[in-house]
Amino acid sequence: MKEKITVVGTGYVGLTLGVCLASLGHCVICVDKDKEKINKLKKGISPIFEPGVEDLLRKHKKNISFTTDIENSFQNSEIIFIAVGTPPKNNGNINMTFFWEVAKELKKISDKNHIHRIVAIKSTVPVGTSDKLADILGNKFSVVFNPEFLREGSAVKDFLNPDRIILGTKSEKAKKRILKIYSSIAAPKVFTDTKSAELIKYASNSFLATKISFINEIANICEKVGANVSEVAEGVGLDKRIGKQFLNAGVGYGGSCFPKDVEALIKIADSKKYDFRILKAAFAVNEYQRKNFAGKIKKVLEKEGGKDICVWGLSFKPNTDDIRKSPAIEIIKTLQKEGYKIKAYDPVAIENAKKELILPNIEFSESPFLAAKGSDVLVLVTEWSEFLKTDMKKIKEAMRRPNIIDGRNAFDSKKMKRMGFYYEGVGVR
Repeated sequence: MKEKITVVGTGYVGLTLGVCLASLGHCVICVDKDKEKINKLKKGISPIFEPGVEDLLRKHKKNISFTTDIENSFQNSEIIFIAVGTPPKNNGNINMTFFWEVAKELKKISDKNHIHRIVAIKSTVPVGTSDKLADILGNKFSVVFNPEFLREGSAVKDFLNPDRIILGTKSEKAKKRILKIYSSIAAPKVFTDTKSAELIKYASNSFLATKISFINEIANICEKVGANVSEVAEGVGLDKRIGKQFLNAGVGYGGSCFPKDVEALIKIADSKKYDFRILKAAFAVNEYQRKNFAGKIKKVLEKEGGKDICVWGLSFKPNTDDIRKSPAIEIIKTLQKEGYKIKAYDPVAIENAKKELILPNIEFSESPFLAAKGSDVLVLVTEWSEFLKTDMKKIKEAMRRPNIIDGRNAFDSKKMKRMGFYYEGVGVR
């Protein structure tokens, strides 16, 4: 059954949602107040780097349109997905400004006509938000909380082949209607109340963040006792109760989801006077990893001499241009404050990084080789496949001093040492 759907927000979540729904045959209107974004999208150009999005955008252009006219888009749709940003405030609470602006627009159309509409929330919101929205909108709307579990860099694949689809709602009619939208997607469907669905999102991301922090603690122990965290993680991950995923030691997690959701869940617990001790520790470990890693870089430079650092990778993970809470950006800022000179390269995130990093203590290079040329230490922070295919013999010849500090344990440490590099990873030497 083809549905008429509006998606509010054209960021990583909203745009992926829009093009994927269009690929399923639905008629989709994507709305955003950012005119520049909408103009790009009308030309078939994605404003974000996300593999597969632009292909679907062009392939299914007959099923999808773009506008800044939010009221008109609502009038022409019976199902509305809210996928606007809910960024963190400085105190860790969630900024719900954009979300409640959409709610006001929804209230306006409810006052103008009597058509019943379904509102599905994709944005990550504090527990209780869905119920609050339902109270504001009244009986002309049914509210569903339908969290997204998209990983940047593989968002299209994750949408079309999800581990599960969560639907939190009090409305049986809304549940059935949303299920029809996803009818061609084979995945377990979980039905809950809205508060449980909202907490599922926070709990999922916070658990994965905790798993990353745990293996990073193990990596730090490995360095103290002389063990190898890669081998430890392999042995631990083969336990089916634990699994291999998210057991890669390094400089910690970043991006728009894990840091924000961990802090938000801590705040939710605090608001109910509950001390979420494990999650606070996971957050603290993640902060420590960046500082510890920067310390490794400084230690090598103090020993070897020199102040020129090459940084490979600026995005928070490969296959995305997203630099939000990127470990690379935070580490570079730390090193900049101490006067080090930095040359950096990333396949797609340089333009975004230019908005965050202050000149003149950084130079953006056009290739991994140019970034490494004349440097005293090469620092890998984002494990793009391009770096692993680079001719490291030429890199060594181009560097002033052959030092590698690997924040993702991406290189083979034994191979790097045989080539004459001083190599140091995280939990691996």
